[in-house]
Amino acid sequence: MATPFATAIQIAQSIRDGSTTASAVLEQHLARISEREGEIHAFNLVTTEQARATAQHIDKQAKAGNALGALAGVPVALKDNMCTRGIATTCSSKILEGWKPPYDATVVTRLQQAGAVMVGKTNLDEFAMGSSTENSAFGPTRNPLDTSRVPGGSSGGSAAAVAAGFAAASLGSDTGGSIRQPASLCGLVGVKPTYGLVSRQGIVAFASSLDQVGPFTHTVADAALLMEVIGGHDPLDSTSLPQPLPSLTAVLDQGVKGMRIGRLVGMPEGCEPEVLARLEAAFAALQQAGATIVDITLPSLEFGITAYYLIAPAEASSNLARYDGVRYGLRVDSPDLNSMYGATRAAGFGAEVKRRIMLGTYALSAGYFDAYYGKALKVRRLISDDFATAYSSCDVILTPTSPTVAFPIGEKADDPLTMYLCDVFTIPTNLAGHCAMSVPFGTGAHNMPVGVQVLAPALGEQAMFRVAAQLERAS
Repeated sequence: MATPFATAIQIAQSIRDGSTTASAVLEQHLARISEREGEIHAFNLVTTEQARATAQHIDKQAKAGNALGALAGVPVALKDNMCTRGIATTCSSKILEGWKPPYDATVVTRLQQAGAVMVGKTNLDEFAMGSSTENSAFGPTRNPLDTSRVPGGSSGGSAAAVAAGFAAASLGSDTGGSIRQPASLCGLVGVKPTYGLVSRQGIVAFASSLDQVGPFTHTVADAALLMEVIGGHDPLDSTSLPQPLPSLTAVLDQGVKGMRIGRLVGMPEGCEPEVLARLEAAFAALQQAGATIVDITLPSLEFGITAYYLIAPAEASSNLARYDGVRYGLRVDSPDLNSMYGATRAAGFGAEVKRRIMLGTYALSAGYFDAYYGKALKVRRLISDDFATAYSSCDVILTPTSPTVAFPIGEKADDPLTMYLCDVFTIPTNLAGHCAMSVPFGTGAHNMPVGVQVLAPALGEQAMFRVAAQLERAS
């Protein structure tokens, strides 16, 4: 699919061959930021001076004839729940006011080693809890393709930054669809890797058994390159898989001849007709390219959202207990310790975060643990088993990424249950720990982008990227 902006691969190549400089590329992106950031609000912080210093360093390396990294001079934006040494990391929450991490997240270090230039920290739903980036303490992010609409969430700022041309690529985190859904709504490629394939070290935790980091890009090839840079074993993360990332850029031209593509029978309700039409067109394109379409069922899919909204809030209530006003962030002075805890959390957390902490604490409480959290874990197992059965007869599965195109800002803000249904197709992958990605495939209602989701089993990234590359060629 043609993109209006230079891709990460094109930028790095042009800097390596001397046809441009990292500083010139950066200034182009900063000019776009200064032109449109006021209306879009993709960033919580634009790191202009640090970015210029990095770009100048890369230019010196290039001038000296030194070898440059795979992402040399490529402007990249980071979701503001990724630790950046000495640079504010807020998670779009007032409770982390003034906190500057003393270390970088592993993915940030790997980007730096590859020569990427960080242009800023992007807005998100507070602590990554939301599907529209309207739950930020610093105000909503708007979709660059139509600023009356949401960019998706929770990584809406990261998606908007790439869609608006503020950065050539960005990183988001995906707990229940927070990379794939905004990628779909903003017309981008978004990848949620197999759990453990990309390090979580230095990512501020929401739900530790579900969170994964992945890229937003304009092209499948850029996404493959970003994955190769950030992926692979990290000894600092106990959940990191002890193996290297398989090559993804090497498989992009292999096509889909002979592959089996799963088509879900019994699709959940609520999909816009145009979204289903684009999905059918995707199946037709893959079939024409030599793939076989196989009907599959996922009987427990309908319970995915219910299980997720018990497991994720339970883990969040445990993870967010550390924000108490004692060691870092906001502190509201009170007469005694317990009232200080209460006052700090009341002032520091937003409504959606409070809602999920209360839900999770209730699900974990004595007398309810087995009935709610324990049962949700059993449903999680059922979903994994259903996927295993499905993948015995197909290599990948195709679904819509989001049941709808980007919706107007404010339309679902007062109805959490309707908002939660945005993630009906994305959540099951997180529960199973598998990989999935969203690929733009035409437009739907209001001429807004539609994303097709390619799902694959754990460590099935190569098959997933082969199919994604074929869809990109067809679109």
